[in-house]
Amino acid sequence: MSPETQRLLSALGNRLGAGGVLAGSDVDQRYRDDPDGKLGVLPEAVLRPRDAEGVAAALAACNALGQPVVVQGGRTGLAGGARVQPGEVVLSLERMTGLAAPDCQAATIVAEAGATLQSVQEAADGAGLMFGVDIGARGSATVGGNIATNAGGIRVLRYGMYRAQVLGLEAVLADGTVLTSLKGLPKDNSGYDLGQLFIGAEGTLGVVTRAALRLHPKPASEVNAFCALPSLDAAIALLGLLRQKLGPLLSAYEVNIAPLYDVMVASMAMPAPLPAGSPVYVLAEIQGSEPERDGERFAEVLMQAVEDGAVDDVVVSQSPREFRALWDVREDANRVLFSMKGLIGVDISIPLARMGAFLQEADAAIRAVDPGADIYVFGHLGDGNLHYQVLTADPAAAYGIIYRGVAAAGGGVSAEHGIGVDKKQWLNLVRSDAEIATMRRLKTALDPKNILNPGRVFDLDPTV
Repeated sequence: MSPETQRLLSALGNRLGAGGVLAGSDVDQRYRDDPDGKLGVLPEAVLRPRDAEGVAAALAACNALGQPVVVQGGRTGLAGGARVQPGEVVLSLERMTGLAAPDCQAATIVAEAGATLQSVQEAADGAGLMFGVDIGARGSATVGGNIATNAGGIRVLRYGMYRAQVLGLEAVLADGTVLTSLKGLPKDNSGYDLGQLFIGAEGTLGVVTRAALRLHPKPASEVNAFCALPSLDAAIALLGLLRQKLGPLLSAYEVNIAPLYDVMVASMAMPAPLPAGSPVYVLAEIQGSEPERDGERFAEVLMQAVEDGAVDDVVVSQSPREFRALWDVREDANRVLFSMKGLIGVDISIPLARMGAFLQEADAAIRAVDPGADIYVFGHLGDGNLHYQVLTADPAAAYGIIYRGVAAAGGGVSAEHGIGVDKKQWLNLVRSDAEIATMRRLKTALDPKNILNPGRVFDLDPTV
């Protein structure tokens, strides 16, 4: 064990309580895990506080010694933000899993940072409410990590990003200062809203320990439909039609572009809802309050789209079982793609008006470099977020083509997973020098010793 780690553990003493510190051979390999398979360094120590006071004690000790810290939640991020770098100790929030009882009158719930998204969803459901964010990693992704990356998921179209769900935060600064604002007030203009600083900041400005989260009425009706379409333009046109005819009923709009669905069907354990072979597939969902009318209105719009030639084929769920089965098909994309060794994936946002041109141009440029490349695209078309995956002999060239194409299209190099360490070289394509300089000023003001998730999002020294 290094002298630096020994000094830290000596300074902490027993302030984190039993099981609050793991060191040496007690550090499990899971703390270096990464869903992308890019293993981090095995840390010499893992600090596991149980509450904000423990987080404050840990950070104050680290700050006094200039000890770099990487903050970990569920370790489901896909930008390397929680991947341990040399010399870092881990601050794990895995023991902070508390959930208060939902406040049904205010439609809010207070959750600790280590609580999983699924636990929030289940608590809300048990109170006759719902939480507006849903992602595939719901069983392991945590509230703190979701806030740090401003997670999105499948229903941004209806409920907005994670930022829209946060009514108040408790966060700990690098020096151990605790900021608490958990009133959960929908309207409060009493000075700066400091909590907003920590949403999407990827743990570089402070560590979120608790959050007051907005809940929503549980829908009385949920219906989805799986559609085969002749083109991406047709899918975008159908999105516009559904928005026009159904308004806020439309809650999700997911796209799957050939050849991904064809590959999925070839190994699918469940019956395919529609035959393979179409250029584009869409999963659309509505949530409403009038079960006797909502499904009928949805089906009428879709049937009209079929008659008009905008949709080639469609299947509409008729029961909760069929509804879940169609979502299982959407989530089956992850199974197929995660099984492909060497696949690179990016999480990008593109304006709908430029999406078709971007896909054509990126495809052509990647195949010009590697004619044998396989390209798979799916994502949340309703909010312009695509997951673009490439199996190629030249990953570096593919990354450059994609991110430069995103910038040219006026998009974002990260829609959901943040910048982390993996995307920071591309941040300057979509953020101006003035914007990045301002980010650095905020970081320096709140974390002058640069101990919190150093090297994530950007380097403090622009020359690094």
